Amino acid sequence: MTATTDATVPLAGGGQLPAAVAQPLGNGPFPGVVVLHEIYGLNDDIRRVAGRFADNGYVALAPDLFAVGNRLLCLTRAMIEGQRGRGTSFDLIEAARAHLASRPDVDANRLAIIGFCMGGGFALAFAARPGTALRATSINYGAVPKDRNAIESVCPVVGSFGGKDRIFGPQAKRLEDHLTALGVPHDVKLYPDAGHSFMGQTESWLARLPNPTNPGYSEPDAEDAWARILAFFAEHV
Repeated sequence: MTATTDATVPLAGGGQLPAAVAQPLGNGPFPGVVVLHEIYGLNDDIRRVAGRFADNGYVALAPDLFAVGNRLLCLTRAMIEGQRGRGTSFDLIEAARAHLASRPDVDANRLAIIGFCMGGGFALAFAARPGTALRATSINYGAVPKDRNAIESVCPVVGSFGGKDRIFGPQAKRLEDHLTALGVPHDVKLYPDAGHSFMGQTESWLARLPNPTNPGYSEPDAEDAWARILAFFAEHV
């Protein structure tokens, strides 16, 4: 799998946002994808995701949304902003998108975004903001707003959820209903035998505690989700 390298994203108010980037061999221009992490932050698992996209012909950029300020405060801020659909976290995501689009090896007209857990909710909300210039988004076990109007401007969506995840699993139907009513091209699937974070391989003590989300990696379901995501992106990006 393609390895990631450390990168920085310039911020509008000054400063730099740490990130990881993975790129295919060759000069491009290639399509690009912004990769948004779970609550664990920019870790080896998210770098692995970026590398897999590079293996499939995308320049992948994964920003560290917890890098600006105290980590605990960043996490708290992100959770609040994810519900509101606006705030510093979205400014950081836009900086990452703009930086990715500016790269000479990226086709700025062929951009997508993907997110997992917390990042999945951000990916959906960000893709619904007017003027984001995204061709597709992938939400994986992330939050879906109850208000359909909140995502009325969203680009084509591919979503994956775990049926054993009692918190986010039921939101698969909500997303399906929203997108069908809005006439947005989509592919939403609920994996009945999977829990939360079934695509992630991060080991966490949280997974060993009683948890209504029933988190844990499920390779067959993860690989099926990957196949759907890549096929959907190939069609729309």
